[in-house]
Amino acid sequence: MKLKHMFTRSRHSGFTLVEIILALALTTMLLGLLSSGVFIVAEDWNRNSENLDKNLDEALAILQIDRALQGAFPHSYTNEETLARHIFFSGDDAHLTFVSAVSPQRNAGSTAWEIYSIDNEGVYLTLAPAFSDNPAARLEEAEPRLILPDYSVSFSYLYQELDENRAWRDDWYAEENLSLPLAVYARFEPADTQGEVMEVVAPIRANQHRTIRPNTIIEVGL
Repeated sequence: MKLKHMFTRSRHSGFTLVEIILALALTTMLLGLLSSGVFIVAEDWNRNSENLDKNLDEALAILQIDRALQGAFPHSYTNEETLARHIFFSGDDAHLTFVSAVSPQRNAGSTAWEIYSIDNEGVYLTLAPAFSDNPAARLEEAEPRLILPDYSVSFSYLYQELDENRAWRDDWYAEENLSLPLAVYARFEPADTQGEVMEVVAPIRANQHRTIRPNTIIEVGL
């Protein structure tokens, strides 16, 4: 009688095959739910990190352009055909080239900048060293870089009229005006309506050349 009781108790002390299968199934389901949750969190983290990196890249590009415009100066060179002195600065509402003392790579010497946008692509930047000559040829040979994908840029230029009133115009050619504008306004608009519009208003302190007298009469078509 005692042996029979002991045998019955030992038979019920372990797990049955059905219980083990159910435990394994529940464990598998919990691990699946846990892994799905971890995957979703990781995806959200990566997405937020990519957006943060993109925003930082855009902010850094705008900051560099702002610093470069503030460091712009009337870079002069001699025209080989006429032997006349010209100033390198050309800008309209969608394209701008100038020489600045600021370089993104912190290179020694001056740097020629070219900023423009292409529809359905974005804003491009081209850099080239600026020596004592006209840097336009080196800018044409340099490789442009896409710095703001899916953005467009527009420019305006601040000038002072004869009555000392200031106004904005949509182009500026230093070869004609023999000086730089007082400031440059750049507006960067995203192709996506949910994107953020970015603006730069950069004063140009060294807007006049030391020896080249600027034109006193500026014809402006607004």
